Amino acid sequence: MDTILDALQEGRLFELPQADKTAALQFLAHVIEAFPEVPAGTDVFGYVLKREEAANTGLGKGWACPHARLPFDEDLKCVIGWSPTGIDYGAPDGQPVVLVVMYLVPENQRNHYLREVSLLAKALQTYADLQKIFEVRDLDGVRNYLLDLVDASKRTVGPDTRARMIRLQAKPAPEALLLPDLSNLAVEPLSVVVAPNQKPILLTQSPGLLSALEGAESLPEQLQNQGVFHNGGWRVLRHGTVSYQGGVQVFECLAVKVVGGGKK
Repeated sequence: MDTILDALQEGRLFELPQADKTAALQFLAHVIEAFPEVPAGTDVFGYVLKREEAANTGLGKGWACPHARLPFDEDLKCVIGWSPTGIDYGAPDGQPVVLVVMYLVPENQRNHYLREVSLLAKALQTYADLQKIFEVRDLDGVRNYLLDLVDASKRTVGPDTRARMIRLQAKPAPEALLLPDLSNLAVEPLSVVVAPNQKPILLTQSPGLLSALEGAESLPEQLQNQGVFHNGGWRVLRHGTVSYQGGVQVFECLAVKVVGGGKK
């Protein structure tokens, strides 16, 4: 379960913006697509959906592990999404999914991925406090829950992983590890207000994001039709739409960009 530890240490734990399976998969896939090692234009979301159509990746007990197998060599990685209210995922036990761990599985990491999921499945069978995930109220609680889960399964993992886990637990300010920029990702909320015959209004606190999107004429159309827009290194993901009288629409979005570690 070293990949989950890496995700916690590098800040790849996110609260999902919408309690919907497709929206959750799309959000996490677009975060993975922003990794600098993922080739530009790779449709991670498409890979994930194709796998999901073949077999539901809900494990039961509040967990799901979707994945995208991609034809290049890199490290195994994952991102973790937490849904406070739970997602109707179609899991085999019928329970809502609150933890979605999405794996990026390069060609050279298939065996590593299978070992990881096997250890996770065993932990879900043996961990005494598994139901506590339904009681946590914030990301810090999720992180502590995951560390406790890994700690409980330490007899089934190697000594290197146990040592790394101990170092991670000993960090003095665990809440800092939840900040997206520690994983070389900037994540910014964005609202796009669209009205007939008017220039879109962009509501963001990020000057860089505003500069990248101003003048992007295709932004409203792509958000409406595809749910995603790319420009200036930013990947904008629509997670909600509100319609008003007079044809006014507000797209609620998250914008993701790799910072400080190479850009696509």
